[in-house]
Amino acid sequence: MAPSYSSAASGAPGPAPLLHIDARADRLGPVDPGQKILGLTVLKRLVLAAKKGGFDAVQVAGDAALKPLLDGTDAVLIGPDTPPPTSAATAPASLLGEVGWLAELAARPGDVEDTVFQNPPLNLAQNPDTRQAEQRLLSALVKETDGFMSRRFARPLSLRLSRILSRCGVTPNQMTLVSTAIGVSAAPFFLSPSPLMQSIGGLLFVVHSVVDGCDGELARLSFRESRLGGLLDFWGDNLVHVAVFAAMGLGWAMAIDAVWPLYLTALALIGTGGSAAAVYWFTLREKSAAGPVYTSVSSGPPDRLSKQLDALSRRDFIYLVFVLSLFGKAAWFLALTAVGAPVFLILVLVLAAKKRRTAQTA
Repeated sequence: MAPSYSSAASGAPGPAPLLHIDARADRLGPVDPGQKILGLTVLKRLVLAAKKGGFDAVQVAGDAALKPLLDGTDAVLIGPDTPPPTSAATAPASLLGEVGWLAELAARPGDVEDTVFQNPPLNLAQNPDTRQAEQRLLSALVKETDGFMSRRFARPLSLRLSRILSRCGVTPNQMTLVSTAIGVSAAPFFLSPSPLMQSIGGLLFVVHSVVDGCDGELARLSFRESRLGGLLDFWGDNLVHVAVFAAMGLGWAMAIDAVWPLYLTALALIGTGGSAAAVYWFTLREKSAAGPVYTSVSSGPPDRLSKQLDALSRRDFIYLVFVLSLFGKAAWFLALTAVGAPVFLILVLVLAAKKRRTAQTA
């Protein structure tokens, strides 16, 4: 019996979607299937995007010279004269591989030329300027969940950096380690009450935030999202926050020669570390390797509380740290965190208990 799937458009079962990619020379035109766009060849990007978009299988019709381009994929190379199965979706290899239009095609398999798309594909044979293709791919990386400053400042910078890094073969996990190192290196500067030293720390904290966007962008560009990478990113970010808050508190205590700032530091660290542990235990621990690991503080359908907590967990607070650092007042943010982080932890636990009760009564 052939496998089946549910059509995203109609909900009706049908044959498992197969994409037949026509990579014969007369269909490619001026397009080189081995040309790299943001780190992946045209053909390999199309194959990987098809799998991400919902196709169970991909076959490529073309000559044997295409075989090396399919390394690292499970696509099958068939003879150039082999016709596609009648139930298969068909597309020329000259199209830019994007998950959006391929997901539409997987939901209603057919010939690309006879399909009306909400997001039509880009034909590289008709649009040979790779800058347009790169811009389309990079624009798709912007997240709806980005905070105001992330969307207006950090994301445009990280996309420009990711454009360069993707061409150099830098991996997502490498960028996570670089981002974490930059963030941790900011911490010692907050030991000083000097506005100059704190400003350097604040600037490094902002650079960490910008670079931190690159690992996810590179992972989505190269279809290398993984559970390991997601967890590395999650715990790396929290390590940076703990290091920075600890340095703020210790620097504050030394500056005024008092112990009580360390109590505020303990509250901030318990709230920050406890929230990370709670989100991991209740949300991330059971997640599979498919897709990004951390997308919300809670699993399941979002509700009002989870949306509010997600908004509070965004990285925009880093810019407030930078502004306060310009005046040597980074410790003021620690005072806010000493109150806010424990409250955040309590709300995460309340949300987890609420989700558990809902699941038990369902």
